[in-house]
Amino acid sequence: MQSSSDRRLTLSGLLEDMRRSALLTPEDYEQALGTRRQDGEADLHPLTFIARQNLADARQPGKQLTEDRLCEWLAEQHQQTFFAIDPLEIDVSAVTDVMSYAFSERHRILAVKVTADEVWVASAEPQVSGWISDVEHVSRRMVKRVISSPSAIERYRVEFYQLANSVSRARGDHQGSSAVQNLESMLDLGKARAPDANDEHIVNIVDWLLQYAFDQRASDIHLEPRRDVAHVRFRIDGVLHNVYELPAQVGNAVVARLKSLGRMNIAEKRKPQDSRLKTRTPAGEEVELRLSTLPTAFGEKMVMRIFDPSVLVRSFNELGFGKEDQRRWQQMVGNNHGIVFVTGPTGSGKTTTLYSTLKQLATPQVNVCTIEDPIEMVEPSFNQMQVQSGIDLTFASGVRALLRQDPDIIMVGEVRDLETAEIAVQAALTGHLVLSTLHTNDAPSAFTRLQELGLPAYLIRSSVLGVMAQRLVRTLCPHCKQKQKTDETVWKQLTAPWLVKTPEYVYVAGGCLECRNTGYMGRMGIYEVMPMSESLEPLVNEATDQIKLRQAAMKEGMHSLRLSGAHKVAAGMTTIEEVMRVAPLGRGHG
Repeated sequence: MQSSSDRRLTLSGLLEDMRRSALLTPEDYEQALGTRRQDGEADLHPLTFIARQNLADARQPGKQLTEDRLCEWLAEQHQQTFFAIDPLEIDVSAVTDVMSYAFSERHRILAVKVTADEVWVASAEPQVSGWISDVEHVSRRMVKRVISSPSAIERYRVEFYQLANSVSRARGDHQGSSAVQNLESMLDLGKARAPDANDEHIVNIVDWLLQYAFDQRASDIHLEPRRDVAHVRFRIDGVLHNVYELPAQVGNAVVARLKSLGRMNIAEKRKPQDSRLKTRTPAGEEVELRLSTLPTAFGEKMVMRIFDPSVLVRSFNELGFGKEDQRRWQQMVGNNHGIVFVTGPTGSGKTTTLYSTLKQLATPQVNVCTIEDPIEMVEPSFNQMQVQSGIDLTFASGVRALLRQDPDIIMVGEVRDLETAEIAVQAALTGHLVLSTLHTNDAPSAFTRLQELGLPAYLIRSSVLGVMAQRLVRTLCPHCKQKQKTDETVWKQLTAPWLVKTPEYVYVAGGCLECRNTGYMGRMGIYEVMPMSESLEPLVNEATDQIKLRQAAMKEGMHSLRLSGAHKVAAGMTTIEEVMRVAPLGRGHG
């Protein structure tokens, strides 16, 4: 029910308030006042309509009056709190239980947070309060009203209620049904079957899950079964975020639907399985997903890795290469024979570096062949083969087959054993350029790792062109990073001051709407590039001393991972804490 004192915002009233608050220049005010609504804009909220005019913020030169900025100003005017709706932070099942979709739509409001005695309700109408008593009566909680952008309220109302509806319908007829048989399942007698994987509600949940992951720039989706619920988590910029909790049986049906789409064996729930799946983003771009299932105590856990082609193949500047690192790397991969290694832990961007390099090298004049486990992205300019352990197609046997295919450049997904190392070195010595990866902490330890596998030092000396170690650091959000005087003690922990002069200021993470208050947006690489040179060769022997090898490489201009990170910190791209988090400080590091 609308109270007699309720007053909705009007376009002319808003513009007048904005002029009085010096948010608009007199010229922009006149222009906005004279703008006529086009077809289809009749029902637009005044705030959305003004935001679409792309007007400048007269109080902050260079900034535009976006819908969020206008809502922040409106909240200040009415002594209310501005709330940016971040779907990752919202408990959808809790907020949709507070009020019906029809009530939410009628009053153009949306519950965004529910506590034991409070419910936060977002509205774009600070002077309309007739709905408050109804919400307090039904929810038996006090209402805390907040201001959010009208378009966000509209968008998430539809998304949240559709998702909640699909989950509840999928569970509806199967309340309390037993989960798929597993180590921890309980005996539930007389219960109905679990939801069908092809049920339209399960299809809707899977569609929502994938679209949502693309929207949030997720690199991995985790579906983790527990006794009563299934957790959904996204990895964004290297960090996992809780997204949703599905009822256990709905979670099982979602995994079954994804297994079906990935052409996995749906009946087999005891063995791990791998597959891949192609789909499109809302923008119409093709994206590949790598699916992996694992039997756990409460059922099958599924992880989907999202391979976005635009992320996998990037320019060297986008990857974070400095000029000197790029020159040294190009010099190493510019040879027509020999072997080059990229090292680092899982998820450090090795594949992206290799794909980007191969894409550059794959001209019409050369034959580029790869053997991978699995193929992470299908690239038309390469000939790609996948390891199939079931039929004894290993990295080693695959490289042997590739050598009969007249290759110029071979990429071996990973050197894991002596047999693969020997055949890769043999390929390098017989006139092929070989690129591969190793799991080591830094560049010099790649040589001792190869020796541990059983490769003799003389073969390493004659075939290895160089090694590059890398890590990924989160980059600072350009919208909210903050300048801070450098603490010399902390800087010394990062790198010796004579290697990189202590900058007067560094930037630290802030937190804003753009980066959902993390202070970071996106990631870039830090690199340790170590080309093999005549002076380094004698140091690779039967008793290779890793520390001496590192020190000699540093004298020749190699930057350690921390030193590479220090340059990024000095340039205002990332923080000292972020570099120290990902880059190890081992013996002999500079």
